[in-house]
Amino acid sequence: MKNKELKILQLGKFYPVRGGVEKVMYDLMVGLSERGVDCDMLCAAWEGEDSVTQVNGHATLMCCKTLLKAAATMISPAMIFKLRKICRGYDIIHVHHPDPMAALALFLSGYKGKVVLHWHSDIQKQRFLLQLYKPLQQWLIARADRIVGTTPVYLAESPFLKGVQTKTVALPIGVEQICPSEEGVEAMKQRYAGKKIVFSLGRLVPYKGYKYLVEAARYLGDDYVVLIGGTGPLKDTLEAEIEHLGLRGKVELLGRVSEEDLPLYYGACEVFCLSSVQKTEAFAIVQIEAMSCGKPVVATKIPQSGVSWVNRDGVSGINVEPEDARALAEAIRKVTGEGSRYKAFAEGAFKRYQEHFTKEKMIENCLKIYLNYYEQ
Repeated sequence: MKNKELKILQLGKFYPVRGGVEKVMYDLMVGLSERGVDCDMLCAAWEGEDSVTQVNGHATLMCCKTLLKAAATMISPAMIFKLRKICRGYDIIHVHHPDPMAALALFLSGYKGKVVLHWHSDIQKQRFLLQLYKPLQQWLIARADRIVGTTPVYLAESPFLKGVQTKTVALPIGVEQICPSEEGVEAMKQRYAGKKIVFSLGRLVPYKGYKYLVEAARYLGDDYVVLIGGTGPLKDTLEAEIEHLGLRGKVELLGRVSEEDLPLYYGACEVFCLSSVQKTEAFAIVQIEAMSCGKPVVATKIPQSGVSWVNRDGVSGINVEPEDARALAEAIRKVTGEGSRYKAFAEGAFKRYQEHFTKEKMIENCLKIYLNYYEQ
């Protein structure tokens, strides 16, 4: 089957894009459609009524009204009726997990065609929801013709996929290269003149492990500054910890970082640090965004997660055990120390991005999956 004959539907969470899963869905829709493949997207709307947007000649974005949000799930009965109405027009439905609403809509649709299940992560936090959802999740796993995951590690280690390894394939996330302006980066560096900038970005929630990154600053010299971008419920707790440890001026919570400023922080930092401590962190797109700027990464070896696969230890950076502030600090010092070593890590980070994590590679590999398995 030729590219132009395929009709694909990306089915999953919500729009506008506010997280990694939605970003992958949207990027696949746009990237495939720009290659001449008919690829639409059906999701729940964050707010407002049903809407249909013609993205380009080969892509339509369909948002369904959401009644409420419960346990990180958009409850949208309209999605069920919409999918049942349109599903027979698609050769492949590419459903993004975890999203119980999308799974339920597919189950009730009567769709008989090919299904690609994109396993972004296991359900970790909503244990009660998982017990209710488990039968539907098991149906979805069995129904899928192909199961793709963001890393081979996560696919192999997920307890829910143990019996279906023969139909799994890794599809690493890819992003466009971040190319900050030299003038903007220089201005950002001047703001922290004389300091080596350690940058991190994410929601201020427990699994991100920011308490350990804050503590790690105690073991770094005064020539370092730790900048943490993002908002979340732990803001006041982290601010209090910074004050308690006497780290005011050495650790700064930036709050929400605008799209305009984000490339400048990536460009100005010496190293990006991912201090996450739980498997909820399955991939961490922020790592590959930093690598695309040629920035080394210090990350954590979370059991069963793909994080340390993304950041190849000794090549693009260093991985340490979770919940170890001293180890984070030691790795940061090692990466940012002697000049030739830092250069090797920086070059290794950019090379790894180019080899595995470009947006073009993600689109190309996804299309290969469709074409290779459509006729099976």
